[in-house]
Amino acid sequence: MTSEATVSSSGSSVAKSGYKDYYWLRSFVAGGVASCCAKTTIAPLDRIKILLQAQNVHYRHLGILATAFAVKKKEGFFGLYKGNGAMMVRIFPYGAIQFMAFDKYKKLLKKKIGKSEHVHRLLAGSMAGITAVIFTYPLDMVRARLAFQVKGEHRYKGIIHAFKTIYLKEGGFRGYYRGLVPTIVGMAPYAGFSFFTFETLKTAGLRHAPELLGKPSSDNPDVMVLKTHASLFCGGIAGAIAQSISYPLDVTRRRMQLAAILPDSEKCRTMFQTLKYVCTQHGIRRGLYRGLSLNYIRCIPSQAVAFTTYEFMRQVLHLN
Repeated sequence: MTSEATVSSSGSSVAKSGYKDYYWLRSFVAGGVASCCAKTTIAPLDRIKILLQAQNVHYRHLGILATAFAVKKKEGFFGLYKGNGAMMVRIFPYGAIQFMAFDKYKKLLKKKIGKSEHVHRLLAGSMAGITAVIFTYPLDMVRARLAFQVKGEHRYKGIIHAFKTIYLKEGGFRGYYRGLVPTIVGMAPYAGFSFFTFETLKTAGLRHAPELLGKPSSDNPDVMVLKTHASLFCGGIAGAIAQSISYPLDVTRRRMQLAAILPDSEKCRTMFQTLKYVCTQHGIRRGLYRGLSLNYIRCIPSQAVAFTTYEFMRQVLHLN
């Protein structure tokens, strides 16, 4: 009897050790799956956003719904998903790195700067977003170029051809990072406030209404997690707040990414030059905030699905 208990205990210890050893990998997978689910949900809205942000000549005179119908008519249903293949190639490592890095940075900051949970969340979220951007930016560049193309006017045949063309014609590796500075500047507050808002709402909900909003984690009954509807709500609010703060820099990033294939490329070489040009030519509402209403429509469900799926994957992969 004692021998069996010892074996059982030993087996349990080995299993726990194995889980601990591969924690980073499971965290990586959880973040990647969550981000892919989120982006697939709103892929057509992403395509429309890029077309409106960069003032595509075929659609810049149209609104959101009109653009959606025009794209479907001109390019077919799958035209709404143009560039989504490149998006999936990019978004898995992006989401994986971001969620994994957030956990790592949060633990590191807790050790280094004490018990201020709000500061941990904000800084860890910002640092995680910046880390993910730096590692995956070339894929975002290529995805934007592919999504901006319209039927009959293709400059790139696919992902690999786009990579080759940008490298050969736009200054080698530097061409892949056009628009990186405004992306980083915009990502710091976006990711920071996104994680900060979700984590703060989650903590408050579980603290003040645990029976209504929470439930025991399936992989660890001692840990409380949000119920699905509560997680979706908190994720949606987090996305809306973060997007409101960082949107003008998102517009600037897209203009810089697409500068080489736009007629006014000479006026969009640097972040401040692009901001000034867009503001002067199109104004604040129709320039820097063009497509924001669409971004709310796409960002709220996207972040809701991302955080909810990640919380679910944490339980599936025994991260709690």
